Amino acid sequence: MNHIEFAVPAQHDFTGSMPLTGFLHRNANSDRPAFTFVDYNEDRAGIEHTLTWRELDLRARALAGQLRQTTAPGARVAILTPHDLNYVVAFLGCLYAGVIGVPLFAPEVSLHGSRLVGALADCDPEVWLATENALPQVRKLLDGELAPSPKQVLAVDKVDPSAAAGFRPALVSMDDPAYLQYTSGSTRAPSGAVITHRNLVVNSAQIAAAYGMDAGYTCSGWIPFFHDMGLMSMLAVPVLLGAHSVFCTPFAFLQRPERWLRQLAAHPNTLTAAPNFAYDYAVARTSDEFKSTVNLSRVKIMINGSEPVRAKTIERFNAAFGPAGLAPEAHRPSYGLAEATVYVTATGAAGPTVLKVDRAELSAGRLTPSTSDTALELVGAGTGIALRVLVVDPATGAALPEGAVGEVWVHGPNVADGYWQKPEESAQDFDGHLTSGPDSAPERGWLRTGDLGALHQGELFITGRAKDLIIIDGKNHYPQDIEGTVHEAHPAVRRDYVAAFALTEGADERVVVIAEYSRHVPEPDRDPAAVALAVRQAVSAHHDLRLADFRLVPPGKVRRTSSGKIARGATRDQYLSGAYGELL
Repeated sequence: MNHIEFAVPAQHDFTGSMPLTGFLHRNANSDRPAFTFVDYNEDRAGIEHTLTWRELDLRARALAGQLRQTTAPGARVAILTPHDLNYVVAFLGCLYAGVIGVPLFAPEVSLHGSRLVGALADCDPEVWLATENALPQVRKLLDGELAPSPKQVLAVDKVDPSAAAGFRPALVSMDDPAYLQYTSGSTRAPSGAVITHRNLVVNSAQIAAAYGMDAGYTCSGWIPFFHDMGLMSMLAVPVLLGAHSVFCTPFAFLQRPERWLRQLAAHPNTLTAAPNFAYDYAVARTSDEFKSTVNLSRVKIMINGSEPVRAKTIERFNAAFGPAGLAPEAHRPSYGLAEATVYVTATGAAGPTVLKVDRAELSAGRLTPSTSDTALELVGAGTGIALRVLVVDPATGAALPEGAVGEVWVHGPNVADGYWQKPEESAQDFDGHLTSGPDSAPERGWLRTGDLGALHQGELFITGRAKDLIIIDGKNHYPQDIEGTVHEAHPAVRRDYVAAFALTEGADERVVVIAEYSRHVPEPDRDPAAVALAVRQAVSAHHDLRLADFRLVPPGKVRRTSSGKIARGATRDQYLSGAYGELL
């Protein structure tokens, strides 16, 4: 027997007894809308293109049948299609065929070209999936010999649906790799986390349970499918639940953020997910008229994750769109990472928790509530479902008590199998050894996230990345905390486009900040000297730090990862290379 027949498990299957394609098969006889792509390329109002569950299943099976002619189960297949319905077909077709999908992006997304080439070189796929209109860009990539050549380049939109005739899904073990999720590369070169079929289904169920979702929800957004948050919230979870997914491109959002919000308003029981910057961006780039006319009363869940979640962002967004019917508890700060498929913790139905903590105590490794005017506001990331989260001393492997800052460790069926063909890195990150902790806690197999955090009243608070930590005169400083101060120091600073990092000089470290200016502030009001003075004064007052250098640079100059996180290491390299002017 070379294929699998599906028996439908419970909706929230935290053991992962059936692959995601089993849930797709469950919906295959329905003509309900499954995925809708809103295309703004040819019409400013947007043209909707929809696949029903029946059509989606047919196209995914047809593609799988084509793949089976060229590849065997377990081969890698790169997804290089544009962000449209073809991407959904490509991913699900790979799952049906039993190959290891590699969710990437069309070569025309040149901003992250080096990441694309690096991923292709790392996993060496046998087949590249594209679309007919993207083939010229793919050919350029091949002609330039920038990545290993595949056996075949296949246009997903040209696969004949009749190829689905007689197709049966490949027989897979739930512990077989389903796809490779390449990490964002915020602190090192991207690596491919090996996500199994079990990881995929369990994490989808964890997300659905965490937010109380069912088939009556609409998943609506713009985050690309090559990003773990986009892939899970906008593709995997809708398939698990049989829910409707409505999406546009990231570029459509950046052009006009009101498109995203109108999308949310147009459907019932909507869930969306976006990084923190998107919420500030939507406030700043939508008109008062729009804010007064849009109706967001049907929005149930707004996940905020992927980068530091800021209390002031939530406050500004709720102030702007609360009058439009948005419930304050709809905002759901969350925490996750590619190595855990995506989801780790989520805020509950009560909405976000904002905790004011003493900065000096935090620098000393303690999360201590404070009522001081200079206290730091941290936003809780919630709790987990069907997994374990501990805060651990990374040097000893001992679990820490509530209020102590340490490394966040995760253990659960959603944790990936390691990195593709990187055994040493996998052993380091995926086999944390817990030397002491709760009696029921496993001793081995903990995911060491590299993120620092603390527990407070059972809720996880993320404080930063271990590798980004700045140590000055024996005190710990979190770069995102400094960046938050810079955001608020002067209106000319572009929100969420600030990078703080340390430079080592002898035995000492000194702090440098690179900040983009906002084009929406008139040039006379963004005098670099005035902005620098305001920033230096604010950093000194809030952090007792003297900046070694501050540069105000044009938009687009602060480096970001493919998922939108600040790439502090890359920005530091740019600074040292003289890209921002001569060094002081």
